[in-house]
Amino acid sequence: MSLFDSSNAAYVQALYEEFARNPEAIPDEWRSFFAQGVDVAREAGLIVPEALMDTGFDEGVPKLAPTANQATAAAVADAENVRRLFPVVARAAAYLQAFREHGHQLAQIDPLGSQPPGHPQLDPSFFGTSREELEEIPASVVLGGDTDETLGAALLRLEKAYCGSIGYEFEHLEDPDRVSWLWEQVETGAHTQPLPDQEQLALLKRLTQVEGLEQFLHKAYLGQKRFSIEGTDMLVPMLDLAIEGAAEQGAEQIVMGMAHRGRLNVLAHGVCVPYEEVIGEFEGGAPEGGSLYVPDPGTGDVKYHHGAVGTHEVPGGGQVTVRLAPNPSHLEFVNPVVMGMARARQYSGDGRDAVRDPSRVVPILIHGDAAFAAEGVVAETLNLARLEGYTTGGTVHLLVNNQIGFTTSPRDGRSTRYSSDLAKGYDVPVVHVNADDPEACLSAMRLGMEYRRRYHDDFVIDLVGYRRHGHNEGDEPAYTHPRTYERIRSHPTVRSVWADTLVGRGGATAEQVEAVREEVSERLREAQDRAKTAAAERVDEPQPEGDHAPALPSATPPVGLETLSEINEAAVRVPDGFTLHPKLARQLRRRTDGFDPELEVDWGHAEALALGSVLKEGIPVRLSGQDSQRGTFSHRHMVLHDVETGEEHVPLDHLDNARLEVYNSPLSETAALAFEYGYCVAADRDMVLWEAQFGDFVNVAQPILDQFVSSGRAKWNQQARLTLLLPHGYEGQGPEHSSARLERFLQLCAEDNICVVYPTTPAQYFHLLRSQAHAPEERPLVVMTPKSLLRLPQATSRVRELTQGDFRAVIDDPDVGGRTDAISRLVLCSGKFFYDLELSGRRGEAAHTAIVRVERLYPFPTDELADVLAGYPALTEVFWAQEEPRNMGALAFVGPRLRAVVPRSVPLRYVARPERASPAEGKGANHVTQQERLVRDALALEGDTG
Repeated sequence: MSLFDSSNAAYVQALYEEFARNPEAIPDEWRSFFAQGVDVAREAGLIVPEALMDTGFDEGVPKLAPTANQATAAAVADAENVRRLFPVVARAAAYLQAFREHGHQLAQIDPLGSQPPGHPQLDPSFFGTSREELEEIPASVVLGGDTDETLGAALLRLEKAYCGSIGYEFEHLEDPDRVSWLWEQVETGAHTQPLPDQEQLALLKRLTQVEGLEQFLHKAYLGQKRFSIEGTDMLVPMLDLAIEGAAEQGAEQIVMGMAHRGRLNVLAHGVCVPYEEVIGEFEGGAPEGGSLYVPDPGTGDVKYHHGAVGTHEVPGGGQVTVRLAPNPSHLEFVNPVVMGMARARQYSGDGRDAVRDPSRVVPILIHGDAAFAAEGVVAETLNLARLEGYTTGGTVHLLVNNQIGFTTSPRDGRSTRYSSDLAKGYDVPVVHVNADDPEACLSAMRLGMEYRRRYHDDFVIDLVGYRRHGHNEGDEPAYTHPRTYERIRSHPTVRSVWADTLVGRGGATAEQVEAVREEVSERLREAQDRAKTAAAERVDEPQPEGDHAPALPSATPPVGLETLSEINEAAVRVPDGFTLHPKLARQLRRRTDGFDPELEVDWGHAEALALGSVLKEGIPVRLSGQDSQRGTFSHRHMVLHDVETGEEHVPLDHLDNARLEVYNSPLSETAALAFEYGYCVAADRDMVLWEAQFGDFVNVAQPILDQFVSSGRAKWNQQARLTLLLPHGYEGQGPEHSSARLERFLQLCAEDNICVVYPTTPAQYFHLLRSQAHAPEERPLVVMTPKSLLRLPQATSRVRELTQGDFRAVIDDPDVGGRTDAISRLVLCSGKFFYDLELSGRRGEAAHTAIVRVERLYPFPTDELADVLAGYPALTEVFWAQEEPRNMGALAFVGPRLRAVVPRSVPLRYVARPERASPAEGKGANHVTQQERLVRDALALEGDTG
C-alpha cells in the first residue's frame, strides 16, 4: 500500500525521477531516503525509473550516502522513522509547492483592495495536514540545508514571500535551472531589500515630479487630452531603475515603446525631455531643435504619440541614451518596431565580423492590460523573442494595468485570469505587483533586469493599478463603472501613501514633503513661462503641397563587368565537401557558364548580383520573409543546404563585404514587417528587404503600412530605407495569390513618402535595388515582383544591361524604331501584363500599336511620359491597360495623372477586368478567357472595344 495519497503522490514520484537523473538536484534528506534501495521505494508506492534499474539499484544496495545535515539524514534513514514521517513530509512538500504555483492567487496586488481569488491548495487541509502538525517537522527535511527552522515557520515565511504585494508566476517555465534560480530569489528575498534612506527620499521626489506634472497639466490645460499616468505612477521610478540597471550591465542605449497612457510623463522623466518642450505641445507646438521627433515639413502628430531621444543621467555618474519610439493609436503595433530598432543598434561595425551585443541596447515595452490580452501583434512579438534573426537578448515588458480598457471590464475583454497570461505560453516569467507599494514595484523591476542579464530572455511585469480619470480627461468613467470610481475618488495617490510612510518611519518630515512638492510646482511654472514665450515668437510656415523631392537618384555608381564576374563566382561557390542537391547544382551552374556581356540573367540571378555589389560597396544587407532564404518560387537560393549533412552555407557572406543577414521569418506579416521597419529606422546605412510569400499576404500587415511605412516620415520624421518585395501578377492562381493590392499602396502615395514600382526586366530590378541602396534620402520602396516571369525566357536581361545605364521610370517600345508616324494607338502598362501583350500570337496584327511600360508608378514619371508621348505625333488614342479589375490595380491612380500628360485632343481610355469584389477568378478557364479578352482589347484586335 502506498505511503502517499493522491494529493502528494505525483510530486514525490517526480522528485524520485529527478533523483534518477541527477541525485544532487534534490534536497539531501530526500536523496538519503531514495538511496535506501528499491524495496523501500516500492513499499512507498513509487515506480522505480529505468535509469536506476540499469545501475544495479534494484539489488537494494544504497549507492549514495547521506550528506549535509547528518542528524536529520540519520533520522530519516531509520526505516521506521521514514514510514512514520514520510507521508507528512510528502504532504508538506506538496503544500510548499502549492505556494510556488498558486501563491499569486493570494497576493495583495490590487491597490483598490479587491480580494484575491485564493486557491484550495493554499490551505494545508487540502493535503490532509495542519499547521500544527507541520510545526513538528524540521524545515530541512523538505527544503534542505542546515537550519533549526520548523516547517511551519518556513511556510509562514514563504507565504509572506509569495502572497504579499507581489505575485509570481514562473512554475510554467521549461528550464528547471531558471525555476530554481527564481525560487532562490523569491524565497531568500534577494531582490526585495529595503531602500536605503537616501533612495527613499529620491523616490519621494520622483513620485512628486510624476504626480506634479499630471496635476499641473490638468489645471493649466483643462479639457485637453493627455492620457494621464495617475494610478500607475510607479511606472516612472520603475523605468528609472531599469535604465540604471541596464547601465550597470553595460548598456549604452534603451529603446522603449508604449501607447499613449502616461506617455507625456515618460517623455519628461524617462527620456528626460525638458518640461518646456512637453508643455510647449499644449501651447501650440514644441520649440524647434528639441528632443521630440517633430517633422518639418510634415503633418506631425498629437502630443501623446510623439517619440523622442534624450540622455538619462544615472546615479554615480554615466549616461544612457533613451529613445522612445513614436506610436500611433493602433495599440501594441509599435512592439515589433522597437525590437527591430533595438536589434539594429546592438551591432557594432558593418563588416562581416560585426558583433551584436545584446547588453549594449535594452528594449523595454510598456503595454496596456486590455491591449496586451487582445491584440494579436503581441503574440507575434513574443514569438520573435528567441528566433535567431529577431532576438534582442530579452525584452522587459511592463503592463500598465488599469484594470479597464476604455469602458470595458476585464470580464468582457479577455478569457484569461490575468491580462498577462499570454506570455506564459511563450515560456516567459510573469510578476504581478501592486502599484501602490513602491518598494515592491522596484523589487519586481530589479528581478526582471537581473533575469534578463542572466538568461538573455523576456520578462513580464504586470503593474496592477487603476486609472484615476476616464479614458481621457474629458471622459466620465462613472457612467459605466460607478462603484469603481467611487473608490478611486477617495483613494490616496501613491505619492501621498509613500510620503506618509516616510514620515511614519522618520525618514522625512512633513515640512520636507511639502518643500519637495513646492519645488516641483515652481519648476513647472517656470517651464510654462518659457513655453509661452517660445510659442509667441514662433512663426509657422505653411505646409508645402504635393511631392517635393526625388525618391530615387538618377546617378548610382556603376558596376563593372570584372566586379560582377567576381560576385557571380562567389555567389555559387561552396566549400570543399559540400554536396548540393543535383537539380540545384545544375541551376546554379547555368549562372556561371560563359559569364560575359551577352549572358542572359534571370530575376534571381540579377538580384544576387545586385545585393552582392551593394555588399562589396560596404553597405550591410538584411533580407527576411517567409521562405526568403530559398525563395517562395525556388528562385533565390541565397542559403544553400548540404543534402547529406544539412549544413548551411551562405555564399555571398564570403565576399570581402559588409554584413549580410538572410532569414526565414515566422509565418507572420504584421510583426515581421514591423520589425524590419524598426530595423531600418535605427540603421543608418543598411539595405533592408522584406519579402511576402505571396503579395496578398501583406494585407495582414496593413496597420504597419498605414501607420508606419507610408506616414512615419510625415508624422514623426522617421526615415526608413525599407524595401518590400511583393509577388504580383495574374496567372490563374485564384483570388488569394494574384494581387499584392497595388491600388492600396498607390492610394497611400503623397508627399514623396514611398516609391512604388512594377518593373518588367531583371536589369530594371538590378538597377532598382542599387538605386535604393544608394539613395541619399531614405524612403520605403514597394516592388511588385514577378512569379511566372522568374523563368520566362523572354523576361531576361543581358549582363551588359547591368553594367550600363540605370533604372528607367518609363521604357518606350523598342520595336517601333523609326515608325513612330505609323503609330496611332499607344498602350501604357506595367509589369507582367506587358509580356501578355508583347508575346501574344496576334501581336503582329497590331502594327499601328506601340506598347510603353510605366515602370515607376510613384513618384509618377510625368516628365518621362511627356517625352515619350512627344515622339508619337500621329496618336489618335491612348490606353491604360492592366489585368486587374477597374477598381483595383493602378487605374484609379494613373488616370488623372495621365490626363494631365496626354493631349486633350487625344482620347484616353482603359482596358481592365470589370469591377470586382474579389481580385481574380478562381477557375483557370475563366482566367484564360479574361486574359485573352484583355489582350484583344488592348491591341484593338477584332475591332476597338475599349
